[in-house]
Amino acid sequence: MSLFRNQEIRNQMAVSLFILIIAGSIDVFFFPGSRSGMAYTFLCCLAMGLSWLIFTKKRYRNLKKLAADADRMLHGERNLNFTSCQEGELAILANEVEKLLWRLTEQSDNLQKEKRYLSDSLADISHQLRTPLTSLQLLLTRLLEAQDEGEKRRLAYEGARLLERVDWLVDALLKISKIDAGTAVFAKERVDAEALVDKALNPLGIPMELREQRALREVEAGAGFTGDAAWTVEALGNILKNCMEHTGQGGTLWIRVLENHLYTEFQIEDNGEGIDPEDLPHLFERFYKGKNASDSSVGIGLALSRMIVCAQNGTLKAENRDEGGARFTMRFYKGVV
Repeated sequence: MSLFRNQEIRNQMAVSLFILIIAGSIDVFFFPGSRSGMAYTFLCCLAMGLSWLIFTKKRYRNLKKLAADADRMLHGERNLNFTSCQEGELAILANEVEKLLWRLTEQSDNLQKEKRYLSDSLADISHQLRTPLTSLQLLLTRLLEAQDEGEKRRLAYEGARLLERVDWLVDALLKISKIDAGTAVFAKERVDAEALVDKALNPLGIPMELREQRALREVEAGAGFTGDAAWTVEALGNILKNCMEHTGQGGTLWIRVLENHLYTEFQIEDNGEGIDPEDLPHLFERFYKGKNASDSSVGIGLALSRMIVCAQNGTLKAENRDEGGARFTMRFYKGVV
């Protein structure tokens, strides 16, 4: 029988047999000639042994079922019931094993999702890098063949622009990977909102001037928050750049900052074309390009902005203005949300 392969069962059977022999010996030596006493002792010991054997066999049968169910779940089966055990330590063990196995199952599912996500991300990154690199290769070929100095300068300028795009893309991807891996270090110091807006707008000065656009700001005096200035400049700059690119010639951007007891809020608005309703739920997804996206868009600027804001106990949302255009609301909370 498979029951007797357990060392515990064999040991207990040996002890029971030893007790039975001792009980029989006592009857023989101390109650000689009393066969009824000897038979009674023997039957009592036998009944105790059999009852113990029955209960032990049931317990090991439950353990065997528990082990079989665990093995089936580890091999991919999901619809299993671990509640067949009633009360006692075995039921507690079954419950703990079930929780452990479900935790392992969830981790396995999450790992598969991460693998698929990594594969898709690598494909997107490869595509985003391949496009400008292919254009660079063609530009270099034309540059070598060009005779006119004006044409050479134009091709060189276009090549430099493509290199800047590749450099920005690689830098943004590195920042995203750092935040994902939890290795990005965010300072916790007082950040002045006025200075932050200045730094974020500075790189956009010339492009906005060429588009005849203007940026109007309303920053509450002394407004600020606790966070990392360098990372937040990156987040705010990406939002402002997005608004600039989707606002027409002569358009306007508004930056409003206020601070209260709960949070510091940055509100960025434009009077451009707004956001397509179908794009709103996906606006902050990596590599997502909306219907109104330009050909040079790679779809990671806003995703990086949200990651930076969320990593500093903040929120970032987008919506359309009733008057037309888009509105981005960025909040940094003073407590945990």
